[in-house]
Amino acid sequence: MSKMQADVRYNVTEFSIQGLSGITGLQLPIFGTLLLLYLLIIFGNMTIFVVVLGNPYLHSPMYILLMNLSVIDIAYTSNILPNLLNMLLTQHRTISFLGCMIQMYFFIALASIEVILLAAMAYDRYVAICQPLRYGSLMSLRYCAGLAACAWVIGLLDPTGHVVIISKLSFCASHHINHFFCDVPPLLKISCSDTYDVETMNYVVGTLLTLTTFLLTLISYVIIISTILKIKSAEGRYKAFSTCSSHLTCISTFYGTIICLYMRPASSYYPEQDKFFALLYIVLVPLLNPIIYSLKNQEFKNGVKKLLHKMT
Repeated sequence: MSKMQADVRYNVTEFSIQGLSGITGLQLPIFGTLLLLYLLIIFGNMTIFVVVLGNPYLHSPMYILLMNLSVIDIAYTSNILPNLLNMLLTQHRTISFLGCMIQMYFFIALASIEVILLAAMAYDRYVAICQPLRYGSLMSLRYCAGLAACAWVIGLLDPTGHVVIISKLSFCASHHINHFFCDVPPLLKISCSDTYDVETMNYVVGTLLTLTTFLLTLISYVIIISTILKIKSAEGRYKAFSTCSSHLTCISTFYGTIICLYMRPASSYYPEQDKFFALLYIVLVPLLNPIIYSLKNQEFKNGVKKLLHKMT
């Protein structure tokens, strides 16, 4: 790296974020829509957290993992949407270098925690359906707490290398991020350093974590579905499938958006397409999770009723 590049790198104090493109004259309607969706995300996921926490009979592995998932959904949406809403309302599009690195760190960390939690929830459904007599021993509350703790520890450690390496890159070509938040691909796009090492690490580590958890989830559901199909009565098959349909829907939405975003090299980065999928990932997944998990879940509905009864 040349001295000039090093000087430029250390002089970087802030980035300019483009935000959403092609919305001239639509800032206020989009602001209102995103604000409403953000409030719904907070309300829906906080409801899950409070209902599970306030009802002892819901303190089972499935609901403990779901409570952790609701915290993740609130956190990573709050990591991005408030800043985007501020940009839409005030047109203030700058973010400090440190703020950008922090936002990127938490985005990667929270996504990593979520993929591990989803795999743990798939394992929980596998044990409940395929090993029901051993559920108490294989999926105890202590074991469930260990899975949740591992998800948080691994997730919080995972992006450390990414952030350290990216923070040392030179950004002498441009300080303009063609996105609505600090993500890895648009940052690499504007760097004038050699990004091969960070691209390789990003692809290998990201693929390893995502692929490993995805395969564990997939294997769990292959066994679950084959077990359900062996149930003779239609009523029994429906009852068994209904216990995992919510989680299966959540997984399909999550992995569908994340694969479109990150499972390809940085050279195939298309800003407008990525903004669309990123917005789906940040808004759609945490918005749908409370709806998916609560509408078909009679235990959770009963928990809401009991909580409301206590409050009145």
